[in-house]
Amino acid sequence: MNLEDHLGDIVRKARTMSSVSSETAARAAGLTVEQLEALEASGSPNNAANFRALADAIGLDGTRLESVARGWTPAAKDLSNWRELRCITTDEGMAVNCYLIWDEVSREAALFDTGWHSEPIKNLISENQLQLRHVFITHTHEDHIAALSDVRQAFPKAKLHFSSKNAPVDQRNRANDFIHLGSLRITNRDTPGHAEDGTTYIVGTWPDDAPHVAIVGDAIFAGSMGRGNQSWDLAKKKVREQILTLPNETLICPGHGPLTTVGEEKGHNPFF
Repeated sequence: MNLEDHLGDIVRKARTMSSVSSETAARAAGLTVEQLEALEASGSPNNAANFRALADAIGLDGTRLESVARGWTPAAKDLSNWRELRCITTDEGMAVNCYLIWDEVSREAALFDTGWHSEPIKNLISENQLQLRHVFITHTHEDHIAALSDVRQAFPKAKLHFSSKNAPVDQRNRANDFIHLGSLRITNRDTPGHAEDGTTYIVGTWPDDAPHVAIVGDAIFAGSMGRGNQSWDLAKKKVREQILTLPNETLICPGHGPLTTVGEEKGHNPFF
């Protein structure tokens, strides 16, 4: 799977984050403004670009930006290590990931976001004879909750969890919450910045000691991060504190793009 944000997206986001003009960024990169704009639009690296100088100008790590320009992507993930974890991707002009996990003994399941369409979710639950007990929302942007009403209609007993300040008290995440799904343990961490209600869910105690799983919404992507709609500084701070402090082998499941790990992002993400 290609990165959610190509090289040009990363540069454009970083310019926005740092309030750097196209003229200033192009000068640092040794490009014309037109060449920089072409790079941002296409994601195709310009071999004449000085990516380290560009990175310095727009607040990125130069070595890591060069790595993305050379074509870095995270290693393909073998989800059989986690057995009862599935990534479901739906597309309505924008591909979005949601995730279903379950306990292999009790067959109790939890859904994280819904994506655009409920049919793949309902089919997977039916095929595996699961009981959907919980629906966890990473943030309430439309692409992540578009199928929520359909899911709730199909599974009215599933408990909803999210961090919106408008959430009913019995559905609102709390800092020290932990939920058992059979042998699995689910906790939450606040990761606002991209969205005010941004939440990361940590799923642990997997069979065979598989690493923890962090379902992060749009807080961080492989090689990039979500837009700082609320605050770029807050978004970066929360990713550093709440996600990149997890063990390196932790599987990161983002709302868009390929799965990655904490270790891969600490070594390759230009924003960090």
